[in-house]
Amino acid sequence: MSFVAGLLVALIAVLHVYILVLEMFLWSTPRAMKAFGTTPDFAQATSALAANQGLYNGFLAAGLFWGLIAQAPAIQLFFLGCVAVAGLYGAATANRRILFIQTVPAVVAILAVLLAK
Repeated sequence: MSFVAGLLVALIAVLHVYILVLEMFLWSTPRAMKAFGTTPDFAQATSALAANQGLYNGFLAAGLFWGLIAQAPAIQLFFLGCVAVAGLYGAATANRRILFIQTVPAVVAILAVLLAK
């Protein structure tokens, strides 16, 4: 695997760990409310839902790290595909910014992993 492909996969994994932390542990803080465009009342009412979303982001990160550690492009491609699809769904249903934060980087990483084969 090329260094660039590995770096891109690692950066996306770290991004999803950051999202996990925001959604599971910092959901009601000013930082998370600013990042997700929520209000204190909404954050309080949806904290359990956000924690669940955060857990799923953690699974995406774990899969990407697993793919890196195992040096398994197939695992990386699977989880990058999951990230891209989740980003498409999020962009369609929640906020178009998600397309550029999640989907575009995942697609770029997919291309890098494929080119590194």
